[in-house]
Amino acid sequence: MAPKIAVHDPVLGPLTDDLLSRDVRVFQRAKGHRFSSDDVATAFVAHRARPAARQVLDLGTGLGSVLLLLGWKLPEAELCGVEAQAVSFELLTRNVARSGFHERVRVRHGDLRDSQLLAGFERRFDLVTGTPPYFPPQAALEAEDEQRAYARIEYRGGVEAYIEAGAPLLSPGAALVLCGDARAEARVEQASRAANLCMVGRTGVVARAGQPALFAIWTLTAAPAPLAAQTLTLRGPSGETTPDARALREFSGFAP
Repeated sequence: MAPKIAVHDPVLGPLTDDLLSRDVRVFQRAKGHRFSSDDVATAFVAHRARPAARQVLDLGTGLGSVLLLLGWKLPEAELCGVEAQAVSFELLTRNVARSGFHERVRVRHGDLRDSQLLAGFERRFDLVTGTPPYFPPQAALEAEDEQRAYARIEYRGGVEAYIEAGAPLLSPGAALVLCGDARAEARVEQASRAANLCMVGRTGVVARAGQPALFAIWTLTAAPAPLAAQTLTLRGPSGETTPDARALREFSGFAP
């Protein structure tokens, strides 16, 4: 079913107006990058990792899905985000403004690899999140929408860039929670070691029971700990909704 158009914006084109959580709505481009289960699962794992976080940073914030879900779940937290892609940043600023907690959110337009840009937040963070692109530049399609391409293709770096950017900004006891292609775990481990971080959590997300993990969410900390591994399965063998899928809906404030 085609998404229902709510606004015909002269700059961004057709937009939909969608519920991100029970109380937070976001504008998304009808034919652009849209939030999906990886964003919700990343916020879910991040919230479990640091449920009392007071300072939160989201790298590569996109239209704001992970940042705003965490802002809604953590009503005492101050939140920061950085996004380089122009169309996504325009949507991000609009979605922050309508969130109902915009006074707690600061977003910057720029590249997460710019250390001076990140230093401008003038703080360390209890929780840093990121959902890097999954695919190398050679996977790009010439006709692909630019906003979608930058969300999918590692034009500004992949998991390594996010770990390198986030590690210096962690306060003592903080966690860096990162989502990516499940096949990228060796890259995550190598980049974590280079940044003096340890992988302490891995959540594999399976679209349908019996299939390999579609993506994974890794929790990284400065202090070592035994690896806690789990799996979230979104559909059963016959396509039925699973308890894990219901838990994600409940996390976002929706009836299971």
